[in-house]
Amino acid sequence: MILLVILGFILIGVISSVLSYFITRKIYTSRQNAAIKQAKIKAIAIEKEAEVKFQNQKIKLKEEEIKLRKKYENEKFKLSKEHQNKLLELESKELAINQQLSKLEEENKSLSVQKNYIIQSQNSIDDLKEQYKQKQNELIDTLSNYTSLSREEAKNILLVNLEDNLQNEKAKLIRHYEKEAKEEAKKRANYIIALATSRYAGEYSAEKLINVVSLPDDEMKGRIIGKDGRNIRTLELITGVDVLIDDTPNTIILSSFNLYRRAIALNTLNLLIEDGRIQPSRIEEIYKKCESEMEQNILTEGENVVLDLGLGYMHQELKKLIGKMKYRASFGQNALSHSIEVAHLSGLIASELDGDETLARRAGLLHDIGKSLTHELGGNHVTLGYNLAQKYKEHPVVINAILAHHGNEDIKSIEAAAVCAADAISGARPGARKEVLENFLKRVQDLEKIALNQFGVKQAYAINAGREIRVIVKSNQVDDKEAVVIARNIAKEIEQNLQYSGEIKVNVVREVRATEYAM
Repeated sequence: MILLVILGFILIGVISSVLSYFITRKIYTSRQNAAIKQAKIKAIAIEKEAEVKFQNQKIKLKEEEIKLRKKYENEKFKLSKEHQNKLLELESKELAINQQLSKLEEENKSLSVQKNYIIQSQNSIDDLKEQYKQKQNELIDTLSNYTSLSREEAKNILLVNLEDNLQNEKAKLIRHYEKEAKEEAKKRANYIIALATSRYAGEYSAEKLINVVSLPDDEMKGRIIGKDGRNIRTLELITGVDVLIDDTPNTIILSSFNLYRRAIALNTLNLLIEDGRIQPSRIEEIYKKCESEMEQNILTEGENVVLDLGLGYMHQELKKLIGKMKYRASFGQNALSHSIEVAHLSGLIASELDGDETLARRAGLLHDIGKSLTHELGGNHVTLGYNLAQKYKEHPVVINAILAHHGNEDIKSIEAAAVCAADAISGARPGARKEVLENFLKRVQDLEKIALNQFGVKQAYAINAGREIRVIVKSNQVDDKEAVVIARNIAKEIEQNLQYSGEIKVNVVREVRATEYAM
């Protein structure tokens, strides 16, 4: 019985083991199949992903190929167009050269014709002179034969008569050619100047001798003055500027003829007011800081001006001096503004006269460069500017313009002539400059003195602010012909001995009065 039970248990165990085996195997097989299936799915997905990436890469390569082809076509088109433009440019230059050559040939022909005509005219003149001498000798012989006069006396009578005729002819010729030359020159000059000035519109800046500084309150005045006036004395000593403090509320005045020093003093005072710590050591510290900033500012200003005018390379020291001209004035006109205006006008005038526009602008900008050193070195700004231009190897045209714009040297180029004209335009226009009374009176007195030194002049008056001089001559000593010559002599002497802007009109008046009384 027990044996049967044991066998039953054994049988059950064997059966359960077999079942467990089969169940376990079933589970393992199903898992293995599931893993294989999942692996296949993943492989398919990887394969599809790789195929998608391949297709994307293929598309990108295609796009890159299209872009490169397009870029190649554009570059090819661009180079082809540049090549065509170069060919057209060369053809146009060749055509222009051929035209110039043909023009030169025509001019040579014309010059040859004129030369032949001049030679023929000279021969004719020589023949006429010879005939004139013969006729003169015949006339002298006739006079001496038919009168009791000797040959020398007859000759003197004839020469006196001839001299009077030649004097009349001389006056007529002077009037005619002077009028013709003036009209033609005035038309051409007015056209060029009007065209240049119409194309340039510059701002005008007048300089004053003071700067007004606003204060937050009147207490700040006491702090600026300091104990026993220490602060204000230190400020004036370091900056070289007069600090004027009066009863005007919340206001201090800085006064100095030197714009550069006054600008540094103004910046120093503004920073001190903003900082609030006003004492001698602090004043000196702020002043040194403002001075170094000013040096950098004037260099930047000069570089900007040179860049705006398109002048190319220029020595750094010259740029610094150009920037320094901003703090220099002549007759109330800012030197830098005047130089920039002259540069623009010079370039425009030179371009109209077939000159070098860029070189004219350079000469116009540097024509007054010596003014930036006159406060420091003294002397004539023309000489200082000439030395600077020589030192920094400037173009000979620039040097000539510096010397010629005040008559120290003859004008040697179109560009220098344009600078002289532009300088006169900039300085002579109404309101551009302010003259002190002494300079004005001296110029007027010199004008009248030149006129009164001429023979036969009774009175002379400078009118129209020194732009015109009216000369009254003695009618019993000067005739109409001589009045023309006197006017010309006065104008020439004014040009040689006086410096002025614009032009001065010379009017010579000859008047005859007859007075009688009825008794």
